[in-house]
Amino acid sequence: MSKILIVEDEVAIADLEKDYLELSGFAVEIENDGETGLKRSLEEEFDLIILDLMLPGVDGFEICRQIRMRKNTPVIMVSAKKDDIDKIRGLGLGADDYMTKPFSPSELVARVKAHLARYERLVNSSVQENDIIEVRGIKIDKTARRVWVDGEERAFTTKEFDLLTFLAQNPNHVFTKEELFREIWDMESVGDIATVTVHIKKIREKIEKQSSKPQYIETIWGVGYRFKL
Repeated sequence: MSKILIVEDEVAIADLEKDYLELSGFAVEIENDGETGLKRSLEEEFDLIILDLMLPGVDGFEICRQIRMRKNTPVIMVSAKKDDIDKIRGLGLGADDYMTKPFSPSELVARVKAHLARYERLVNSSVQENDIIEVRGIKIDKTARRVWVDGEERAFTTKEFDLLTFLAQNPNHVFTKEELFREIWDMESVGDIATVTVHIKKIREKIEKQSSKPQYIETIWGVGYRFKL
């Protein structure tokens, strides 16, 4: 049974999320303040963390940042704040998803299932020998999930690695943001594709000599993105 931690200071919301997730077969625990939520996130093993942005003690941004320094546990950030800058910041810190309140509990359950299924496939996948992709100075080890640029290793979050690998495996093919969202996040974009844009930006910062003049991942205006050989 997958174990989920909800870090949410609004008790009624946390209890509602817990009820729906438990009905779907998950084991759920709740913390209502940031300090305790951060401590448990780092010291205990959870399969997924649902993290509110505005928390007493330590906010969701800082919790997410510290989690990503030590773990690859899927993180879904939730907030009543609708500003794109908060969404961009949360995703940039390594959150796997960002949901704006109010949202339906059934949508939360669907996203939790999608992230858990994808993470489980990644963890349980086994390949006898390392599968390597090499393109003009970039080396992607799919088996070890490591990336080198001109011989220097670069750190990637789970979704950044998945997105880069998918594009590199399908060079010269133009993908829309909606297609990339469905492929990497295993769900419909439901009108929100800022996640893809943020992750492309972070990848470019790590692989391009000049992220403003990309040589690998091209923007095809009005369509999407293409990995150029």
